[in-house]
Formats: sequence, C-alpha cells, structure tokens
Amino acid sequence: MKAQLRCDLRTAMRRGDKGETALLRELVAALDNAEAVPLRQERPSVDRHAFGDGSAEGERRVLTRRDVHALMLGEMKARLEAAAEFARLGAEARSIALDAEIEILRRYVLK
Repeated sequence: MKAQLRCDLRTAMRRGDKGETALLRELVAALDNAEAVPLRQERPSVDRHAFGDGSAEGERRVLTRRDVHALMLGEMKARLEAAAEFARLGAEARSIALDAEIEILRRYVLK
C-alpha cells in the first residue's frame, strides 16, 4: 500500500495537485508511524551510537492488510466527522475540502 501511495504521490506532485499531494503525504506518514515499534520502558532516554554503524536503526512493525485497512478507515472516519462538524458550523469551504480528501481515501479503503 505504501508503495502505491508513494507512486500516486509522485503523480499528484507532477499534476500540481496540492490537496492530493498533502493528503498522500499524510497517509504515508501515518503508515510510517504505525510501523514504528514502541520503545521499551527499560531503555534509557538517551542512547549513544557511533555515526554510520547502523545501531540507531530500529526494527519496524510489519503491518498486515487488516492493519492498513483499519488505519485508512480511521483516517476516513476522522475526516467524515470533521467534515460534518465544519458543515454544521457553516464552514462550507473546509467541509468541501475534506469531502474531496474522503473521495481520494475511498480509492485506498476499497482496495
């Protein structure tokens, strides 16, 4: 999924679509964050590493299709709720912008 998002990001950037570019960057970042392994409590807050030795590289979680789907659904749900709230408050422009993001998200949720 991340490879597809990055490919679509490059395409959106070439088209000059700032809204889609921003959304796709957010989605790639959300996946990157979901892959991060939480720090263990017993680790010190500061670790010393030699430059270039690779010791600072942390393991990444491997997300399942279900994990990715749940993340995309969560992103869509947050935007649906925000769009409804902006519409309720009379901020139509922001609500319409979020609706456009939701339509883009649908491409990835329905895969």
